[in-house]
Amino acid sequence: MKVSEIKNSIVNIPGIGPSIAKQLAKLNIFTVGDLLQYYPRNWEDRTKKYSLAQFNFVSKVNTIAKVIGHEWFGYGRMKTLKIIINDGTLSAELIAFNRPFLEKSLPIDSIISVTGKFDVKFNKLQSTLFEANLISPTGNLEDFDFTAISNNKVYPIYKLSENLTQKIFRKAISNAITQYSYGIENEVPDWIIKHRKLLSKSEAIKSIHNPENMEQVLNAKKTLIYEEFYKFQTNIIKMAINHRGTIPTLEYKNYDNSVITEQDFTQSLSPLQKEYLNRLPYKLTEDQKKVIFQANTDIDKSYNNIGQQKKTSMRALLQGDVGSGKTLVSFFICLRIKDYGSQCAFMAPTEILAKQHAENAALQLENLGVRVAFLTGNINAQGRTNLLQALKEGKIDLLIGTHALFSKNVQYCDLAFVIIDEQHRFGVMQRSAIIDKGRNSLNPKISEPNLLMMSATPIPQSLALTLFGDLDIYTIKSKPLNRKEIITYLTKSGNENNAYEAVRKELQKGHQAYFVYPAIEENLEYSDKSLKSAEEMYNYFKDVIYKEYRIGLIHSKISEEIQNQILTDFKNGTIHILVATTVVEVGVDVPNATCMVIEQADRFGLAALHQLRGRVGRSNLQSFCFLIYRSTLTEKGKERMLTLRETSDGFKIAEKDLKLRGPGEISGTIQSGIMSFPIGNPIDDNQLMQQARADVIKELSNIGL
Repeated sequence: MKVSEIKNSIVNIPGIGPSIAKQLAKLNIFTVGDLLQYYPRNWEDRTKKYSLAQFNFVSKVNTIAKVIGHEWFGYGRMKTLKIIINDGTLSAELIAFNRPFLEKSLPIDSIISVTGKFDVKFNKLQSTLFEANLISPTGNLEDFDFTAISNNKVYPIYKLSENLTQKIFRKAISNAITQYSYGIENEVPDWIIKHRKLLSKSEAIKSIHNPENMEQVLNAKKTLIYEEFYKFQTNIIKMAINHRGTIPTLEYKNYDNSVITEQDFTQSLSPLQKEYLNRLPYKLTEDQKKVIFQANTDIDKSYNNIGQQKKTSMRALLQGDVGSGKTLVSFFICLRIKDYGSQCAFMAPTEILAKQHAENAALQLENLGVRVAFLTGNINAQGRTNLLQALKEGKIDLLIGTHALFSKNVQYCDLAFVIIDEQHRFGVMQRSAIIDKGRNSLNPKISEPNLLMMSATPIPQSLALTLFGDLDIYTIKSKPLNRKEIITYLTKSGNENNAYEAVRKELQKGHQAYFVYPAIEENLEYSDKSLKSAEEMYNYFKDVIYKEYRIGLIHSKISEEIQNQILTDFKNGTIHILVATTVVEVGVDVPNATCMVIEQADRFGLAALHQLRGRVGRSNLQSFCFLIYRSTLTEKGKERMLTLRETSDGFKIAEKDLKLRGPGEISGTIQSGIMSFPIGNPIDDNQLMQQARADVIKELSNIGL
């Protein structure tokens, strides 16, 4: 029996009545299986000593003390015992409500262990919520300095809802484990459990919820983390087998060191690709050539297997720094698909970015005979109907848009290639939905569409291998020729006018500038009232600093239609200064913009700052970035600023960001950027992830998949 197969209602657990079940239901825990899998997020370790003098710095004091007195307060039968203790650092009072028996069990001059929350009340250090156990009826306190605390049990701490206590929840978990845990089957093969020195699933569940010590907690946590990574890697590797036709290897398939001769590259190009190359006003970088060559090879395999039982398709993650030319590479691959007579879909996370890609594609590809269309949720009914009909009939070669590309009523004639830009902004289900559109095309030439996911946020190699193990990793590190390094200045708050004047000099040359802020409106909805807002600074610049220039304002509360118009005006040069929030972090390409000013830059993450800086330096013009930071900058904040000043290499910045932010913060972005797991962290626990990958590959190889 697996945990997920336990279907009994929690009201059937002995000791759990309807009222408790109702409270548990508020946490969306309806079955015993759910209850057993509701792993604690923390543990209360009572093996560590925290003295009374530390009461302000810890959630609970955990100490050994001497009882130095008993007092009673109140009247008649309602008197309450007060136990006065001293642990060698401070004296305190234990208020023993409804526990008069402690007078005898914790006598004066006895040595006791105490765990509790202490606060200063009535000018005395007191605790009303405490646990105390007798260690010795007499003795000197200094003789017990190295004595283990007797109540050294480790307690799980659960996330609770209203009126539900840790005690109630622990009781529910304990009773559920008593009744059901012994029949739970292992979901990891026995040979792996033995090889990796893991616990059985039953032992892990019992230990994670009811441990005797921290060693049990860590062993149980390791087992449960490994299990979820094992399941994840099983799915990833089976996906790789489905589109590659073979089991992937343990080694990272690195194309970075491959050498492609100019002759090999030219010969690999299809007719439309050659024509496109000849029309480009600049040369491709070596990295771009490598990616195009490899993609062409993989695309050809998907068509060469038509009619055969063996089916392969390209599945790749293209990593490239901001401005490295990833979109150009994707256009080259689209042209190869066009030469095969099939369709392409290009999906972007925002309408602004999708529209920019559509405009660039129309400008660069339509004169090659590529029929480009743009689809978002805002297309009017009549226009949408005509577009979808043309798509079904195969009269559109490249469809560019947002989530609308996989809407229910969107039907492709022969979708053979899917591009997903800023891939970390899409979930797994969204990626699957657009792939399914290719599988369900009306007249597909290949059974499995090819996929290219693009990211300007580089991922360390070990993480890329384990988290995107079903994909090949393509990398573009070199930037287009004639691009100059962006000069980055650090400016302390109070010296903003220096940056403003430097921007003015660029404006006088006919160039443009961005100003980015952490908030939209002044002092609204923000706990930090010192935040500068985009709207506040827009008015200040318009009325005071840059009165002679045209200024635009853009943020998420402005409608997409108006945002598009403002960005168009900025791109056309009719707006000189664009004041914004992070909505301009991706997808805004204005070669004439040479200044990026980020105020209160310490409020932004390292990756976001690098992305914002990448909005300039997109031509042969010298560009500048001004990071204005507040005087309250932390040590980590200083490291972020210095990193940006010292390097513009996005791969180095990504590694530094990983170290500075740590696994706790990163998991939310590396995925948003990297996907998160219920228990494990793919960064902190990457060794377990690699072990799981190795074991799954061995397991699947042995059974002949």
